[in-house]
Amino acid sequence: MSPTLKAALWMSGAIASFSTMAVAGRAVSSEMDTFETMMYRSFVGMAIMLAVISATGKWPQITQRNMGLHILRNTAHFAGQNLWFFALTIIPLAQVFALEFTSPLWVLVLSPLILGERLTSIRALAALLGFVGILIVARPSPDSINIGVITAAASAICFALTIMFTKRLTRNQPVINILFWLTVIQAILGITFAGYDGDIALPSAMVAPWLVLIGLAGLLAHLCMTTALSIAPATVVVPIDFIRLPVIAIIGMLVYDEALDIWVLVGALVIFGGNYLNIWTETRKNRVA
Repeated sequence: MSPTLKAALWMSGAIASFSTMAVAGRAVSSEMDTFETMMYRSFVGMAIMLAVISATGKWPQITQRNMGLHILRNTAHFAGQNLWFFALTIIPLAQVFALEFTSPLWVLVLSPLILGERLTSIRALAALLGFVGILIVARPSPDSINIGVITAAASAICFALTIMFTKRLTRNQPVINILFWLTVIQAILGITFAGYDGDIALPSAMVAPWLVLIGLAGLLAHLCMTTALSIAPATVVVPIDFIRLPVIAIIGMLVYDEALDIWVLVGALVIFGGNYLNIWTETRKNRVA
């Protein structure tokens, strides 16, 4: 199996996990603010990581190497995830994901500078097709700009930085070390910001399972995405994530009665076309090599 196809399979797990987290994030928003949600999510993730590392005897792989980069990565992700959870409560799911998916544009622009990756014409075309599909689905206009749109768009920049910093870490660190510091650093950030007002809400019996699901889905999403980034370049992995948009649009229609029109399907087809072109080209190139 080619590296590109392996990365695509790992990204399918990330797509399912992020979609699950969006539904769970809405479910807890009635009781928890975004900082509290992130804090409890990190607690769940940290408990899982401690159990897994202890059970597998991988503590020797946990190091403080490149701690500055770990802090940068997780600060960017913490900010982006809080903005994302906030936007989920204000605008439709498909619109949140559509605006979030501008992050590949930032990756494509900045990865040659931060990662030293080569931007091929096919990769650029795949990302452009994906972005065109997003515009077809979202159809943004000046009248539609609000705080939800602004926070969702800002989260995209934070996620782009997260992706690039993750790719740099995968060059010399195992995935388990990256995930360990993900949970620890973001738990510290969560406690700090959730407790800034001296009032941290305790989850009710109804919300607690959703918080556990957010923690599980969040950790699994990062495992899948980090593994995919360790296999293939960021400019290959990121466009695959566009498939999340039509998936979440259908979920929004079925679960929250959010409108799903023909343009969502048209946009999804364009997005799929860009992803298929990218995966097919990379797979064929690796096979020839």
